[in-house]
Amino acid sequence: MASAVETPDIGTRSVAWRGGFGRLWSAAALSSFGDALRKAALPLLAASLTDDPLLIASVTACGYLPWLVFGLLGGAVADRVDQRRAMWMVDVVRGLLVAAFAVAVTLGHATIGLLIALALLLTTLQTLFDNAATALLPALVDRDALGSANARLLTGQQFAGGLVAAPAVPFLMAAGPGLPYAADAATYLVAAALVASLRVPVPERPPRPAGATLRSDIAHGLRALWRDRVLRGLCVATALGNVGIGALLATLVVLVTHWLHAGSGGYAAAMTAYAAGSLVGGALAGRLARRFGRVRSVLVAGTAQVAALVAMGTIRDIEALVVSMTLFGAMGMVWNVSSHTLMQQRPPAAVLGRVSSAFRTLAVAGAPLGAVLGGAAAALWGPRTPMLLAAALFALSVLALTPLAESEAPVVESADSGQTTRSGR
Repeated sequence: MASAVETPDIGTRSVAWRGGFGRLWSAAALSSFGDALRKAALPLLAASLTDDPLLIASVTACGYLPWLVFGLLGGAVADRVDQRRAMWMVDVVRGLLVAAFAVAVTLGHATIGLLIALALLLTTLQTLFDNAATALLPALVDRDALGSANARLLTGQQFAGGLVAAPAVPFLMAAGPGLPYAADAATYLVAAALVASLRVPVPERPPRPAGATLRSDIAHGLRALWRDRVLRGLCVATALGNVGIGALLATLVVLVTHWLHAGSGGYAAAMTAYAAGSLVGGALAGRLARRFGRVRSVLVAGTAQVAALVAMGTIRDIEALVVSMTLFGAMGMVWNVSSHTLMQQRPPAAVLGRVSSAFRTLAVAGAPLGAVLGGAAAALWGPRTPMLLAAALFALSVLALTPLAESEAPVVESADSGQTTRSGR
C-alpha cells in the first residue's frame, strides 16, 4: 500500500463514558485486575510446588506460546464472528476455568502440569478475545476518538493491574491460597456480563469468496499488513522492541539484586515506578500525537526509551533506576496507544481482526527470544549487559521507523480491489 504524505489525523475527539465505551472500559479494567492477581500468584505457587527453575519458567513461557501457535487463527475467527458475542463467551469460559483451578488450589490438588495447562488454555482463548476487542472498539466510538479511547483503555488496565492488584495479592494469599484465582474468575464473569450488555450492530461484511478457508483468510491478513508501509514498519519496530523488553524483564531482578544490591524492595520500587510511569504516559499520549503525529510520537517514545535503557545499564544507583523505569513506562504507554490506534484506523474493517492478529503474533514472538538473549548476556558479561542490549534493539526500532515519519494519516485499502483511499470523515 502506498503511503502519501497527508495531514495528520490524530484522533483527538473526546470519548463519551456513557453507553458502550464505559462498559467496555469497566470490563477491561476488571479483567486486568483479575489477570494481575493471577499472574502475580502463579509464580509463587509454582515455586512452592517445585525447585526446578526450568519448570517454573515454563509456566511463564506458556503464556507466550499460544500466541505463536494460534494468534493468526484467532484473528481469522474474529473477522468471521460477532465480536461482542465472541468476547463475552470467551470470558465466561475463562471464568469457569479459573474458578475450577481455584477449587483445585484450595483443596491442595495443584500441580505444575495443571499450572501449565491453565496458562496454555487461557492464552489460547485470549488470542480470540484480544483480536475481537481490537475490531470491536471502532464500532463503539467515532474514528476520530480512537486515540482517546485507546489511551483511556490502556491507562485503566495499567492502573487496575499495575497499581491496585499487586498490593492485594499478599493479603489474598494469606487469607487462602485459592483466593487470588477465585477473584480472577469473578472478574471474568462480571466482565462477560458487561460486554454482553453492549448494544453493537453486527458488522456488515462482504460476501465471502467461494471456497474461502481460514488459511486463505490468514494469508489475506498477512498480505494486508505487509502492504501497509506504516503498519509493516511499526510491526518490525515493535518486534525489535519486544526482544529488548524480554531481555529487560527477564533480568531486571538480577540487575537490582546483584549489581545495585537493592534487594526485593528495590525491585518492587522499580516495578511500581514502571506502572506509575505508564499512567503518566496515558495522559501524555494524546498531547504528543497532536503535536507530532502518531508515527512521530512513537519515534519520540522510542528515542526516550533508548536513553532510559542506557541509564539503567550505566548508572549504578537505585534512584536512577527508578527514574529510568518511570520514563520507560511512560514512553511505552505512548508507543502502545499510538500503535493500537494506527492498527485500528488503517486497515479496512473487514480484515481488522486478521491484521491485528498478524501484528500481535509477529510482535509477541520477540519477547521469549529476548528473555533467552538477556539471560545469556547477563551470564556471560554481567547483569547490566541486558539493559545495553535492549537499548541497542530499541535504537534499531527507531531507525526502522524513521523513514515513516511523514506518513501520518490513516489510509484504507479496499479489501476487494486493493484500491488505496483516504479514510478521513
